[in-house]
Amino acid sequence: MERELALEIVRVTELAALASAPWMGRGDKNSADDAATTAMRTMFDSVSIRGTVVIGEGEMDEAPMLYIGEEVGSLQGPELDVAVDPLEGTEIVAKGLNNALSVIAVADKGQLLHAPDMYMEKLAYGPALVGKLSISDPMETTLYKAADALNKKVSDLTVMILDRARHESIVKVLRKVGVRIKFLSDGDVAGAMAPAFPEAGIDLYVGSGGAPEGVLAAAALKCMGGELQARLMPADAFEYERCVQMGIEEPYRVLTMEDMVGTEDVIFAATGVTPGEFLGGVRYFPDERAETHSIVMRAKTKTVRFIRSIHYLPNKPLLQPS
Repeated sequence: MERELALEIVRVTELAALASAPWMGRGDKNSADDAATTAMRTMFDSVSIRGTVVIGEGEMDEAPMLYIGEEVGSLQGPELDVAVDPLEGTEIVAKGLNNALSVIAVADKGQLLHAPDMYMEKLAYGPALVGKLSISDPMETTLYKAADALNKKVSDLTVMILDRARHESIVKVLRKVGVRIKFLSDGDVAGAMAPAFPEAGIDLYVGSGGAPEGVLAAAALKCMGGELQARLMPADAFEYERCVQMGIEEPYRVLTMEDMVGTEDVIFAATGVTPGEFLGGVRYFPDERAETHSIVMRAKTKTVRFIRSIHYLPNKPLLQPS
């Protein structure tokens, strides 16, 4: 993958963010998601790749566009796996909350895990903890190992987790050990990425969330030198068989970074829709301009670029590529 592709990809997330941001706080998550998806699909046509969506809006019969298996790009250029979440945090946008993103990851064909749409247990952390933790350990053991590796008191650790009833038992352990907890209302990708950003002040991300979002987060963490360990959580025989059909022969085994994002190069891009831990949200100005804040990263070079863009939108549809 050429480095120029990184800037092409971020143009796609920018347009998706610009299209969905006007729906912030309007209580209509479906329209926000539709706007982001339509904009992302349109802009992809200008990107010089032969891409195949491996993580998208759903199956062909569930999603009108950006469905799993759909071809995207100009269909000229390298063959790539494409993982997308046009609007990661539809509820966030509907309620006017923080941490909504438009997200894309691309990798050479065959590198990205075809993750089924189900829950995935996750343990994410930054570079200082790589190789030192195991998702198979009890949570209390993980916390003490992390504190020791970071040369901190366990009470000085900050752990992020989605605020969900299913995490009640994990939260009890976190309270018992005495760590600080930062609850996240939504935004699974941003949450799992947070431990790799020192300014976020998060040491670990734990709990369960969507499997597709786990692969996107793993792509980002690979670019930043962090790590995500995971384990799928099929709820019944149907979901178990779905894993097998998608090539995951042992659905309950621990998934490593290599399992999720391969061993080759990965490019990850995200644009903030609403303000978050490490990106600002879309801001519209009265002079037909709008501001976006994006991040684009490449695993091969470990380069992380923060991009602030000012877009001129003189009464033209946001879906028109610039």
